[in-house]
Amino acid sequence: MTSTATGLATRSAARIAADPGRVVTQLFVPGQEGFEHQESRAGLVVKRLLALSDVDVEASLNDVLERFDGRHRDLAGIFYRHAAELADRLDGRSELSHSRKMLLGATFTSEYAIEGAALCNPSIVAHPDQSGVAAGSLRYVMSVRAIGEGHRSSIGFRTGVVDAAGEVTIDEPAPYASTGYVKPALLDAAVFRAELDRLGNARETAQYVFGSLGEVFTRSDLNERLDTLRSHSRTRECAHGTIDHIRAIATRCYGVEFPYETELSERVLWPSMEAEQAGMEDARMLRFVDDDGTVTYYGTYTAYSGSLISQQLLETADFRSFTSTPLVGRAAANKGLALFPRRINGRFAAMSRSDRETNSIAFTDHLSVWPDASPCQRPTESWEVLQLGNCGPPIETDAGWLVLTHGVGPMRTYSIGALLLDLDDPTRVLGRLKRPLLGPIPGEQDGYVPNVVYSCGGLVHADTLVIPYGMCDAAIGMATVPLAQLLDVIVT
Repeated sequence: MTSTATGLATRSAARIAADPGRVVTQLFVPGQEGFEHQESRAGLVVKRLLALSDVDVEASLNDVLERFDGRHRDLAGIFYRHAAELADRLDGRSELSHSRKMLLGATFTSEYAIEGAALCNPSIVAHPDQSGVAAGSLRYVMSVRAIGEGHRSSIGFRTGVVDAAGEVTIDEPAPYASTGYVKPALLDAAVFRAELDRLGNARETAQYVFGSLGEVFTRSDLNERLDTLRSHSRTRECAHGTIDHIRAIATRCYGVEFPYETELSERVLWPSMEAEQAGMEDARMLRFVDDDGTVTYYGTYTAYSGSLISQQLLETADFRSFTSTPLVGRAAANKGLALFPRRINGRFAAMSRSDRETNSIAFTDHLSVWPDASPCQRPTESWEVLQLGNCGPPIETDAGWLVLTHGVGPMRTYSIGALLLDLDDPTRVLGRLKRPLLGPIPGEQDGYVPNVVYSCGGLVHADTLVIPYGMCDAAIGMATVPLAQLLDVIVT
């Protein structure tokens, strides 16, 4: 029951596998690796390093540079930044030599293989820069979920081209992988109000905080208001709990910026707040065109803390500067919210799987607040008997909204199907595939998570549906489907 429906899908030769050589640097603090519960040993390590002779320092630093210089962009800058983290432990000593400072930074640096365990769950969108592309071709950006040690996930990118005949190629990635600089982001009062309502917090206290801040404000504005609330908390019984909840929501708002000289395929969105410390999973990217013609790239993803999941919204115009903000509301619970690429009847719309097993449609007037959803597709076939979900944002066609779906069946086999929804009323189902479009075939059954093919979003170009898909978290493949033939099968 997992054979390709009527043989429509063609698997491309283009494929990428997890590369354990793609590494990023991170600050390494001995005694705080995550499995030890003790004081940092940083002070003892600094003391031992300062006691080394100049000869030992030079020899050790030369060894480090020889082994690692070709693996990272600006390795010296990384060492200097990490050395600066130890400035308070130098006890006012005289300025360290260049070599000793570099070695200090290297000692408190480690590598993390972002794809050391797996590479999976891609989504694909039109690249914001189409300059230099051959006539009839489309350059694309593909997001990927990279999984490393401890099953920690990050979001990476690849690029490539779909030509005028619908053939797909994937570019070689940049030689380096780099994380960006985290920065503050503006905060939205509507998100706080909605989440506090869900948690059952006192509305009076929330109004006291946000009534004077306006709809958009900075972290410092919020902190000042919370400090004022704390100083007057004796008459507000829920104040301290509400303050804690507000601060927790605020930590889920941040920005990330990459240097101009980095290539897109070099950039890695790395967990940057507590709610996603165990991973950033399954980004569903899309190119959103608003009613005034403004183009914004959004990506919904799952933040995993190690025990709890929540959903976040990425926003970018150029894939160099990003913001990440919370998605809240009942329809944004669980995983897999996927936005429609434009408003429908003046409202934002999304596919939701808030009940964990059916495909639903949600509407909202605020992009980050999703109050409820209405089911539109329930499991009926054997290959989807365990659960249904979307495989990325709906794709607009003349016939309707084409939604790639995933179904889970016997032996926890994941397959990809398709659904067609009415353009004006996406709660109305026009047709669905009775059998999978793609399922794991020999050569795609074995990997980190066996018996799974899964996508987080495709696109249509040259009358061809292009589906990037993960194979058992071991590799990413590309499949193409003639759009007209697929639509004919769905509606019959």
